Amino acid sequence: MQHIIDRFISYVTIDTESDPNSKTTPSTEKQWNLANKLVEELKTIGLTDVTIDDKAYIMATLPSNVDHEVPTIGYVSHFDTSPDFSGANVKPQIVENYDGKDIVLNAEKNIILSPNYFKDLLQYKGQTIITTDGTTLLGADDKAGITEIVSAMEYLIQHPEIKHGKIRIGFTPDEEIGRGAHHFDVEKFGAQWAYTMDGSQIGELEYENFNAAGAKITFKGKSVHPGYAKGKMINSMLIANDFINELPKGETPQETKGYEGFFHVHHLTGSIEETVLELIIRDHNKSKFEKRKDLIGKIAKKINKKFAKQFGEDIVTAEVRDQYYNMKEKVLPVKHIVDIAEKAMRELNIKPIIKPIRGGTDGSQLSYMGLPCPNIFAGGHNFHGKYEYVPAESIQKATDVIVKIAELTATPGIFDVKEKSKINK
Repeated sequence: MQHIIDRFISYVTIDTESDPNSKTTPSTEKQWNLANKLVEELKTIGLTDVTIDDKAYIMATLPSNVDHEVPTIGYVSHFDTSPDFSGANVKPQIVENYDGKDIVLNAEKNIILSPNYFKDLLQYKGQTIITTDGTTLLGADDKAGITEIVSAMEYLIQHPEIKHGKIRIGFTPDEEIGRGAHHFDVEKFGAQWAYTMDGSQIGELEYENFNAAGAKITFKGKSVHPGYAKGKMINSMLIANDFINELPKGETPQETKGYEGFFHVHHLTGSIEETVLELIIRDHNKSKFEKRKDLIGKIAKKINKKFAKQFGEDIVTAEVRDQYYNMKEKVLPVKHIVDIAEKAMRELNIKPIIKPIRGGTDGSQLSYMGLPCPNIFAGGHNFHGKYEYVPAESIQKATDVIVKIAELTATPGIFDVKEKSKINK
């Protein structure tokens, strides 16, 4: 397992933070540093058809070692890290044989990773925990996924007795800013389906995600000297506040779970003359998703009607833009690809945790681009912040799952109706 730990650390210590304000792909020049390293590593371990395009999308092939027909499958991960927290100068800490107590990330700043708050830690007692030093994120999202895919391909090459079909792997930039699949060449990838290794705790297996949209709402106002403002001033910031108060109570990220959707106000900037509100809209159910988007327009219309006479034109303009959709619609028709992953986990004594993603992955977009793509655990917790950690054993287990899926997919009869019924059990 030390080999896997060393590989993971070699990735996370390279800064690959993406930038939502950039117009280039990749969005930051520094992502090339890891991308180029990965290309050389894939060649070194023995993969073929290793390519990287002008936007840093990496693809490679592990040829089939069986003489019967097997579907070409793929594995996908992203190498950028979230701009929500610094990914520069990552200094991983290794906690061996974790004792179930507080982990001091940074004594000087009194930053503690405590199971009293992060209760999931307790399920990893006795394992090797990789943490941050409290000043950066770790980057297990999704460099753990990359580690797992590279390590699984290396293992399959070194163990030709494990039979598998053709396997394609793909690494993408800019997933954390929603662009990971934007320039992914599905036709070139050439797989019938794939798996993103981008989930969280061990056992996660996901094929449902939010339908997602973003809204930008602009409020106009009129600035008048406050001493003479009665009946004249219109404070756009207060109008924005009225808009927020019209949103359904209790339907925010911090008050919802499971299949419950929400509205999330994430940016608000303004003055008396103009205020801009940005929010995201999320729902697993397509009908409810459409109603949520419609509500934005209805609230804007209501406020515009209220101020029509005083302002003389629309005081609120709302732009709503779809971002991605629930992959369930594209995966259900080929549900056996989920069943195989579930069977692989069970054969490895991993309890599958099948649940909806309260977010999205590259896989949600890829599924609508013609590449059905469920999501499998990468092993990390508390992504996008200083409390991020990953058990080394979870990275190893995810690597094992990749290998087992490849083996099962090449097993004669796995796609028979009779066998499918067994998988579902």
